[in-house]
Amino acid sequence: MARTGISAVWHDEGEKWELRELPVPETEPDAISVRVRATCICGSDLGIRSGDRMRPDGKPREPFVFGHEMMGEVAELGSKIKTDSLGRPLKEGDRVVYAFFFPCMRCYNCIRGELHACKNRIGRVPLSEWNVCNGGYAQYYYLRGTHFVFKAPDELSNAALAPVNCALAQVTHALDRGRVRLGDNVVIQGAGGLGIYATAIAREMGAGKVIVVEGQKPRLDLARQCGATDTIDLNEYPTADARVERVMQLTNGIGADTVIELVGSGAVLPEGIDMCRMHGTYLEVGMGLVKSDSPPDLRGLLPKQISFISFQHYNPWVIPAAVDFLIRTRDRYRLTDLVSHEFPLERIEEAFKTADWHDREEGTAVTRAIVTP
Repeated sequence: MARTGISAVWHDEGEKWELRELPVPETEPDAISVRVRATCICGSDLGIRSGDRMRPDGKPREPFVFGHEMMGEVAELGSKIKTDSLGRPLKEGDRVVYAFFFPCMRCYNCIRGELHACKNRIGRVPLSEWNVCNGGYAQYYYLRGTHFVFKAPDELSNAALAPVNCALAQVTHALDRGRVRLGDNVVIQGAGGLGIYATAIAREMGAGKVIVVEGQKPRLDLARQCGATDTIDLNEYPTADARVERVMQLTNGIGADTVIELVGSGAVLPEGIDMCRMHGTYLEVGMGLVKSDSPPDLRGLLPKQISFISFQHYNPWVIPAAVDFLIRTRDRYRLTDLVSHEFPLERIEEAFKTADWHDREEGTAVTRAIVTP
């Protein structure tokens, strides 16, 4: 395999990208080197670039490589690796999907099976600590010894598989843990990639009403094609009170059994909580890595006895379940073609500007943009 690869290095100083050739890590016996083929621009990536995860002292971070929502093909297998995590034969050249984080398998949470909540889980390492080609916005990604990797089916394209290990896996885990039941009323705040996936999953779980709140008409149209029973257009219902009232109308005055936040803004939490029924559930997913100086007002939780559950990462079983879901529902929903824009690595700045609603031209509808290193 290649011994070097190209990485898109982000610099806080000057707010710029640099394409840099870096060595590929030596593959340890229990590890896998992956040739990255497609990486999505996740909302958290937009936050990382804009400085939402700036150092606590407010100073610029050292140059680093990021990107996590991705897929690829096996470039090199460690000598101990013969199969994927389900025991299926694995060889160089096979396309794979995989978790982008690595639980330690030796802490209190890990031994309880809560791998998503491992406090010692390893993610991105800065170049100052490990100067190698390793990241979603790079040509290679290194799966450490505690990896979970799954052979990808031929039926799904690279673009369809790229969002599996974050967007699709995250909402699958959240709705499963939120216990959506047959006939439930579900409200989905935001109809980007995560919101569209959540719409179809909630519908397949048996929700009676799936109400999607969004401001872009193309996304609302797509939501209806992917299982939404009702949509609330922010342009038609411009205030939080109006949107809450509309949810109550659609649920016969009951409210939602489950509301899931997929916008990535604390501003929508109070109205989402107001949309919940008494003793309902609020699932917080979108805020993941977003910096907020003023915490949202959550006083509505207590008097309505609402369960508030937050999420970051997921357990390994979710990935193969999510892949199977895409295959089973591909004739019902447009989930395998959610990627609307594709860019080579050398156009990563353009890719981010297109994906970021702050930067892109008005009227540009984006569900998911991918970079192909």
